[in-house]
Amino acid sequence: MRLSIRHTTHYAFSDPVVHGLQRLRLTPKETQGQQILDWQMAYENAQTELEYEDQNYNTVTLIAVEPGAREVTVTCSGTVETEDHSGVIGRHSGHMPLWSFMGQTKLTKPGPKMRALVRDIPGPEDGAKLDYLHALSARILEEVSYQTGTTGASTTAEEAAANGSGVCQDHAHIFIGAARAADIPARYVSGYLMMNDRIEQEATHAWAEAHIDGLGWVGFDISNGISPDPRYVRVATGRDYNDASPVTGISFGTSEQRLTVGVAVEQHQEQ
Repeated sequence: MRLSIRHTTHYAFSDPVVHGLQRLRLTPKETQGQQILDWQMAYENAQTELEYEDQNYNTVTLIAVEPGAREVTVTCSGTVETEDHSGVIGRHSGHMPLWSFMGQTKLTKPGPKMRALVRDIPGPEDGAKLDYLHALSARILEEVSYQTGTTGASTTAEEAAANGSGVCQDHAHIFIGAARAADIPARYVSGYLMMNDRIEQEATHAWAEAHIDGLGWVGFDISNGISPDPRYVRVATGRDYNDASPVTGISFGTSEQRLTVGVAVEQHQEQ
């Protein structure tokens, strides 16, 4: 499937910026089942300072905000070719060793509610890890309803589980924390999803991947109860949201900022 993507991030500042830097993870990965045909990034009131590949093979672009700016717009657009591999990404790659995806982070660490949530799911014995992970994904969606406005970027997996609601980021963190507690490496994925009923999306999407011997990394979109298919575009991965967040502001030198995000994903129409 050929997907056309347009992602706009707009910042409005209460005061002129004295000094500002933004770290962007907005360039899709070249990976199994995904080929980047073209990708452009454009800026208003900002310029590229540096581009590099981080420890998770994410392309990171560092941009500097022009002094005195009251607004900044980052626009990404391009075309990605995807294939259906039933959510299987395959062998591990990157600069981070596989065991680094076994350790909990502040955002994924299980507490009493998460442990209770998975207590009666049959354990992931050898050869049954895939069944366990599918059952885990289904249980999370049962117990933690998808609901916007109840959590934020800093909400932990345990907090979302205790709250009983959250968004795709929270579902992914709960899944990752529970998988790691079962000695299964797991990681966070940020990216895009083409919805069947609309082009304009509420935001970027997030899901999780777990590493299974013999298969490698396998994706699980807990919020939609499926493994990623050709409608999904992987952009960045990491141990949690902080490693894969699309945009991180390092320093703006201004008191308040207002963020507006627009994401459009549609199947490319051949000319």
